[in-house]
Amino acid sequence: MPALANAGNVLRPYTALKLGLRLPPLVPGHEAAVALKALLEDNAPYNAKVTFEPDGRMDNWGATGWNAPSLAPWLEQSMDRASRRHFGAPLGFIDQDGTIPLMNLLQQGFPAAQMMVCGVLGPKSNAHGPNEFLHIGYGTRLTAAVAEVMAAHL
Repeated sequence: MPALANAGNVLRPYTALKLGLRLPPLVPGHEAAVALKALLEDNAPYNAKVTFEPDGRMDNWGATGWNAPSLAPWLEQSMDRASRRHFGAPLGFIDQDGTIPLMNLLQQGFPAAQMMVCGVLGPKSNAHGPNEFLHIGYGTRLTAAVAEVMAAHL
């Protein structure tokens, strides 16, 4: 889209957009890409021609997300202790962003493995955004908490 300073009341010869989607964890990426292609290309308004070209090979469109299995009691207890020690609060979970293709692949390869997935987002940070940054204090506490969980199970 043109910047507001350059925009006008005119017909554009074409417009190109790139979509980035976060899929729910149980939606297969390939099926979602095929459905999105049909949705966008079929019945475009005002006789517009719409084409959708997913990234990657046609047989590998989209990434399937990861649906985290329940935690084993030993891991949940260990993470709770580390959270209380390093953050002063009980263990908490945030269910967001199901499309983590690496986690899905790891779970398939190691189905009995317990996974501890955490990020270093801290106060006022914005993942994958223009103001993404690493909050040093949060990162330090998170590193200590992860090390404690690992040490508890050596």
